[in-house]
Formats: sequence, C-alpha cells, structure tokens
Amino acid sequence: MQLTNRIHFRNLKGDIFGGLTAAVIALPMALAFGVASGAGAAAGLWGAVLVGFFAALFGGTPTLISEPTGPMTVIMTAVIASLTAADPDNGLAMAFTVVMMAGVFQIIFGVLRLGKYVTLMPYTVVSGFMSGIGIILIILQLGPFLGQASPKGGVIGTIQNLPTLINNISLPETILAAIAVAIIVLMPTKWKRIVPPQLAALIIGTAVSLFFFQGVEIRRIGEISAGLPSLQLPYFTPSQFRVMLVDALVLGMLGCIDALLTSVVADSLTRTHHNSDKELIGQGLGNLASGLFGGIAGAGATMGTVVNIQSGGRTALSGLTRAFVLLIVVLWAAPLTATIPMAVLAGIALKVGIDIIDWSFLKRAHKISVKGSLIMYSVILLTVFVDLIVAVGVGVFIANILTIDRLTQLQANDVKTVTDADDEILLSPEERQLLDRAENRVLLFHLSGPMIFGVAKAIAREQTAMVDHDVLIVDLSDVPILGVTSSLAIENTIQDAIDKGRHVFIVGAEGKIKKRLEKLGIWSILPPNHVGISRLEALQQALALVNINDSYTNTTETPLNLESKVL
Repeated sequence: MQLTNRIHFRNLKGDIFGGLTAAVIALPMALAFGVASGAGAAAGLWGAVLVGFFAALFGGTPTLISEPTGPMTVIMTAVIASLTAADPDNGLAMAFTVVMMAGVFQIIFGVLRLGKYVTLMPYTVVSGFMSGIGIILIILQLGPFLGQASPKGGVIGTIQNLPTLINNISLPETILAAIAVAIIVLMPTKWKRIVPPQLAALIIGTAVSLFFFQGVEIRRIGEISAGLPSLQLPYFTPSQFRVMLVDALVLGMLGCIDALLTSVVADSLTRTHHNSDKELIGQGLGNLASGLFGGIAGAGATMGTVVNIQSGGRTALSGLTRAFVLLIVVLWAAPLTATIPMAVLAGIALKVGIDIIDWSFLKRAHKISVKGSLIMYSVILLTVFVDLIVAVGVGVFIANILTIDRLTQLQANDVKTVTDADDEILLSPEERQLLDRAENRVLLFHLSGPMIFGVAKAIAREQTAMVDHDVLIVDLSDVPILGVTSSLAIENTIQDAIDKGRHVFIVGAEGKIKKRLEKLGIWSILPPNHVGISRLEALQQALALVNINDSYTNTTETPLNLESKVL
C-alpha cells in the first residue's frame, strides 16, 4: 500500500481552483459545526484544517474533501455534553481524547483491511440512520435558532423545553437565522455557481445584524485567537474510560461510513476507484491529529467533495490546497469572525440537518417494501430517541434476519430427494437409466446453491419425509458453500441412514466442502470407495447393491455384510 496519495501537477489549475472553492464552502460549515458541537468555532476550523490535510495526504480517494460533517457533529455534541456534565473541568479534554481514540480505531480498521465491510449495510438502515441524524441536528439547533442556548439533555431536553424556548424567543436572532435558511434555499442556481449559498448566508446575515440590529443584544461567536493551537494531551479517568471507549468506537464507525459513502460518490463522478482501507487510515490520522490539537472530528463531506470535483479538482493537491487556505484564515483572519451571530450559524446547521434527511427514500419506501420501510422508521426512532449504535445494531440485525429468511426460502427449493429421473436435476442419459432401473430403492439427495445455516431446516425436513430406500446418495456437486449448521444437518442425515442399515455415498464434495466433512468425521464412517467418486459411479455401485440385496433376500446376510463382496 502506497504511503501517501498520488500527487501530480498535470492538473494544477483545476486542483487549486477546486481546493479554493471547497475552502470557501468549508469556512461557514466549520464555524457552524464547531459552535453546534459545543467545542467552539475554533475547534470546528482546526478540525477542518487537520482532518482535511491528513485525509488528503494519506487517504485513498484523491478528490475526497474531509472536514467536520453533520453526522459527526451530532455525535461530538453528545460526547461533549455527556463528558462535561460528568467532569466540568476536564470534560472537553476527554472529548478531544475521544476524537483521538476514534482516529486510532479507524487506523486499525484500515490496517485490518475492513474497509470493504464498513458499508455492507442495507440501504434501509443507512437511510434511517442518516435521516435520524438529520432530525437530531435540526432539534439541537432549535434553541440557537430561537436565540437561546441549547437546553441540557440533548434531543429529549430540547423537546421538553420547547414551550419555554418559544416563550423566551429572541425575535432579532430568529429573524437572522431565518434569513440564513432563506438565502440557502432561495438563492438562484446561477448565483450559487459564483458564491456558495452558505458563505452568502454568513456574510449577509452578519451584515444585517450589524446594520439593522444596532444596540440589540445578539449572541455572537466572539474573537477566535489567532496562532497555532495548543497540544491537547490525552486525558481520561477510570470512571469515564469505558464510556469514552464506546463513544470513540461509535464516532470512528460513523466516520468510516460517512467517508466511504462519500468516496463512492466521488468514484461515480470521476470514474475512478478508491482504496477503502487506505482511506480509513487517512481518516484515522486526520482525526488523531485533530483531537491532539483541539479540533472536532471529521469525515468525508459530500458537498465539499462534489464541489471540488465540479470545480476541476482531480488529485489530493485540491484537498491540500483547501486545508492550506483554511489555515491562513485561522492564523491571520480569525479576528474577522468575532461579529458573526450564533443564530446565523444555527440557521446554516439547521439547513444541513434538513438536507441530511433522505426525503427521496422517505417518500417511496412504503411503495418499495413495507418491511423495509418499517426497518427504516424503526432506525430513525431509535437513532433520535434511544442511541445511535443501538439503532444501527437493531436495524442491521432485523434486516439480515429478513434477508436470511428470504434466501433460506429460495435455497430450500434446491434441497431435493429424487428416486427417479427428475427433469429439474441435470442427469446424463446413463445416470437417468440407472436411477430408473433402481425402482425407487436408490434415493438421490441433491443439494444446490449455498447451504447457509437457514437451509438446515429444509435438509432436516427432507430427511424426515424420505421414503423407504436401500441406498442414499448425497449429491453436493452444485454446492459452492457449506455452512457449519448445514454440515451438521447432512451428518445427521447420513448417520440416520447408516443406523437404519442403508448404504450411503457422498458425491461432488470438493475443496473446502470436502475438508469440512472430513473434519466432522463423515469420511471416516463411510467406506473409502463410497466417497470422492462421481455421481455415475455411485449410481452404478448403488444399483449393484440393490440387485445383490434382491439375490440374497432368503439368506441371513444383511446388505452391509455383503458390501465387501460387491465392492
């Protein structure tokens, strides 16, 4: 794996312009997310700089723009609120430690090459999860939107205090927040190509507050100290470490999902293929650096990435340019942010929450699948009112159970017991003739397709329904995968046949399937010439056994006693 992203200067103009445009969009978003998280505007800016720089340099998606995002901000808000409530003096330091730990988790995921598994989630779960996060972000901005500090208690606390927030509304600040939302929503498309609507909302909202609300008390960001940030050494207490570990895992997993989904979007626009594992390492290094220097967590940002690509960005140089531009703003232009109203940032963040909600799928989910829509709505409710990790866990579990049930029903149709030539099973003319000559005394137990654990029930059902016969041939020729549970079901079928004095053959077992059956000991309980042979050979031997059984019906010898004479 190459250490850094490939950077060349053949697309210098496009990369620089893409980086500049992405930086212009990132500035208001970083300020808004920093304030929304509770860590402050400076934490948002440093998160945008550091996550963006390291993810661009070491990531696996050249055009990806990484920065604080709506979903990551929602988690950061909860982390900061819970840790500062538990330890007011050191809560923020512990929150930055959680960001570092999340980065370490992401690096581990990348090193273990788990990138391809991160996004293997049903769309119903992803949609419900993202929509739930969007709703949380909207609810958390209601307080600042109405001109007041966010109530304690997160979503539940805000909903419970909503009547109080409405009664104590600050009309000037609410007007400013509404202006910000209106500018973003109503700005003509042709103007959006010239200036990002979020930046326009930031500038116009600030100007309106200075010229039309003079003498009115309006909450503002305040001056951000220029210069490099101080190093934030990892800090934790034994009582909070377990909570921090879980928070870091959730933050890291969400960052992986957020980044890799955006990488897929970038691939579709540039017709390239990203390196998932390398991208996770880059994201992890970015979050580790962000936490070390007092920045909030970030991930791949869809809006910034799309704008970067549309503006000409094609290599990691665009992401590095964006980070460098934001660094200049933090170091030399930070005092200019002092007059920005908090309500304007709340309006920007609230609009982000609205955009995160998957409106398109919400409108169509019930038409596509009733079960799928129920999963999605369940995940939304759990995300908003219970817990993010519980929501994903429950959603994935239910979705997988339903999927396994559907696959099991399909695969159960491929478990067949045949005593004569069956048109659904491809048999050669000679095999058909031998099976017909056996006159229903040779049973061909044919399995086809992946034998997942759900199919074990079908195997057991067919075993119970098997008609009387003298020879059982277990045909695994068309089985590419044999699960442990299905293997044990086959073992029970074979053992039951042996206990009843029947001959058993196994055909078509190759590679891993053969090894699994050998490890179960099935090979050892059957004669060597009853395993590892072709279906034709098994049918020939079976017919011979049936004929000999007929010739010895008046003797005291049993078919099993006669086997050595025939074979």
